[in-house]
Amino acid sequence: MGTDILQSASKQVDHNHLLLGEWLVEEGLISHEQLQSALSEQKRTGRRLGQTLVQMKYVSDHQLTRALAGFLSVDYLELDDLSVIDKEAARGVPENIAKRFGLVVIGQRKDKMLVAMVDPLNVVAIDTVSVKLKRPILKAIASETAIQRAIDFVYHGTDAEVRKLHDLVETENELASADDHSLEDALNGDLDECIGADDAPVLQFVDLMLRHATKSRASDIHIEPQEKDMLIRMRVDGILTEIVPPPRKMQSAVLARIKILSKMDITERRLPQDGRFKIRRSDGEDIDVRVSSLPTIYGEKIVMRILDKTAVNHDLSSLGMEPMMLEQFTRTLKQPHGIIIVTGPTGSGKSTTLYSALNALKDPRKNITTVEDPVEYRQRGINQTQVKPDIGLTFAACLRSILRQDPDIILIGEIRDKETMEIAIKASLTGHLVLSTFHTNDAPGAISRFVYMGLEPYLLASTLNLVIAQRLVRRVCEKCRQPLTPDEKLVQQLHLTPEQLDSAKLYKAAGCPHCSNTGYRGRLPIFEFLPMDAEMREAIAAGARESQMRSAARSKGWGDLFSSGVSRMLAGLTTPEEVLRVTFAEDR
Repeated sequence: MGTDILQSASKQVDHNHLLLGEWLVEEGLISHEQLQSALSEQKRTGRRLGQTLVQMKYVSDHQLTRALAGFLSVDYLELDDLSVIDKEAARGVPENIAKRFGLVVIGQRKDKMLVAMVDPLNVVAIDTVSVKLKRPILKAIASETAIQRAIDFVYHGTDAEVRKLHDLVETENELASADDHSLEDALNGDLDECIGADDAPVLQFVDLMLRHATKSRASDIHIEPQEKDMLIRMRVDGILTEIVPPPRKMQSAVLARIKILSKMDITERRLPQDGRFKIRRSDGEDIDVRVSSLPTIYGEKIVMRILDKTAVNHDLSSLGMEPMMLEQFTRTLKQPHGIIIVTGPTGSGKSTTLYSALNALKDPRKNITTVEDPVEYRQRGINQTQVKPDIGLTFAACLRSILRQDPDIILIGEIRDKETMEIAIKASLTGHLVLSTFHTNDAPGAISRFVYMGLEPYLLASTLNLVIAQRLVRRVCEKCRQPLTPDEKLVQQLHLTPEQLDSAKLYKAAGCPHCSNTGYRGRLPIFEFLPMDAEMREAIAAGARESQMRSAARSKGWGDLFSSGVSRMLAGLTTPEEVLRVTFAEDR
């Protein structure tokens, strides 16, 4: 590791006779009046002057630390890129010591160990770390906020859970005796023959798996029994990746443990089941986990959908729509009646768009009611109903009752059948605003689907307000992305003009610790809008084909999913590979 992250103090001063507060005034960071005010507050609270100045917002934590580096003549570490930390070296100091003294080991520098500290004058901390590492210390200063982030990265990062999972599995495999039975036999046998669902190793494995998934920003965990073993995969940024499975003797108990958490019937293995439970993150926030079990030929497959409310911002302005689209969407939501359809495959962000719309529509003067399968995110001030087909509570049955509940706005999780569609149309014709989803390839495809389901084109023309198609593309990692010069083939595939190439910021994914070596971190949406105006309504009523409606939308300036993806790519937010992967063939 290099030493480029060290920033020497810009001013080496003789300040033996100068106090910190006076020096900060001399440097122009605070005024004399602010110093006097802070000294009075310090006398009252007993805190350090630096802490008092930050608390009173006279200086930021970052400014104070940089100033202290100059005052104490020590090197300053910004620690904005945590990948510079050698985790193995850092873990040579126990977490409790790192937290107690506010420090983190960065790595080796020649024959010394570089340590970032909140207080580089703490002799006890320096001696303690030096003894633990059995090496002399090279001290540097970093802000308290940066140190806290670094400690969480070192001791609670996703790789920490992976390491513990591997250690647990290796330990249990060593303890397990040789067994030639297939997993199918174990899953279909008596649970008492294997490790119990409440045994410590099982509880630890499930806990580590869930913690690893939440810290990896996973949206789903798939637990898939095979003939002689088990696969566990996480979906991160839309892509499935494998993680270490439990030891063979634990596998049936792991499934049983998850079913117990989800309040499922652990004796029922022949029929699908649904459940739900909560887990708590290290910061105290609760995360909902939705669980589905499905019988397969080798046992029950379980999928856990992780619904992290803090990871989703239900705010229209944060959806990532271009200004023209956001203005159109906001204007359409203000209409008193009609239908708005959001279309796309599972996992394309439709629910986030609809919940953001509901959040914008929320008003104490309006009665908003939803029918969902299942309710993903619970929102205060909105009446949410979950369908239960096994007892006859279908979308259609719920909607018929909701229309007698004096609603203003209705959200239908999905229009799946003709009966639900007819009730939705009726609701929109009688003065209600209806929002719903479809599973079609693009926006014009939603209109064809309505007609195919038996809806008269003239009714559709009079009720439909807007169709939005969307997908999610992976965001290229800003820490490791590399400039890309496209070849002729790629230029043709992306239909790039010379003008676009001149101003483009094209990148390719590389991979670094920040993005778990994938080259991508997070996702962003791409949209296709099909708003209804007089011309479009006439075309629908006349039975226009999909291609005609698509051409009409393009002539009015509304691009397709492919062009939306290309614009994100040209802005340097994603890569050409992602655009070509996510958008379908007709777009190209």
